[in-house]
Amino acid sequence: GAAMAEARPLRLLALHGYRQSARRFRQRTGALRKALRGRAELVVIDAPHPLPAGAEDDPDGDDPPRGWWFSGPGTFEAGEAAAAPAGLEESLSTVAAALAEHGPFDGLLGFSQGAALAAMVCALRARGDPRFPVAFAVLVAGFASRAPAHGHFYREPIALPTLHIVGDTDAVIAAPLSRELARCFVEPVMLTHPGGHFIPAAAAQKKAYLEFLERFCPGQGQ
Repeated sequence: GAAMAEARPLRLLALHGYRQSARRFRQRTGALRKALRGRAELVVIDAPHPLPAGAEDDPDGDDPPRGWWFSGPGTFEAGEAAAAPAGLEESLSTVAAALAEHGPFDGLLGFSQGAALAAMVCALRARGDPRFPVAFAVLVAGFASRAPAHGHFYREPIALPTLHIVGDTDAVIAAPLSRELARCFVEPVMLTHPGGHFIPAAAAQKKAYLEFLERFCPGQGQ
């Protein structure tokens, strides 16, 4: 009953973007975590692949920037139809291990490359893959991988509830790429915001997150 549903917040496994890390992601999602307080909590994990150091990296950072997969040796471009993408299997294993070790989880929240990975996990989950017991996903600035080796994730409509958040002025993952990903799902919920490449958490978005999350009760991911 209703009393049971209030027992705990939903738990979301959060997947950061390319060039981020769990720590950097936590630093940048304070407004989101505050907006979801009491309704959902985020557990952030690191992608398994450190990136080659770049001049723009923070030398004082105590963690290297990371990625979930590469489109070329140590590089990633969302628009690239990579002939030999590398590193995805390790990342799927990392997500499966986190779900098993830190669970139970109800859903996923992904940003940018992390949203693209979360969409792949949704596809596997919808096909019955037992490694990924999640009931839904929130995908911010997501995209469908252009790599032909990844095409199988999108061949059939993905029957898992998703909220897709699209920034009209996103210069990193252009809005049409996120809309294209949404069309891979059976019943996607779309939320557009006027901003760029970040996770929005103003009043309008907070309302949309909470309305979407209202559909789920803790424990459904199992």
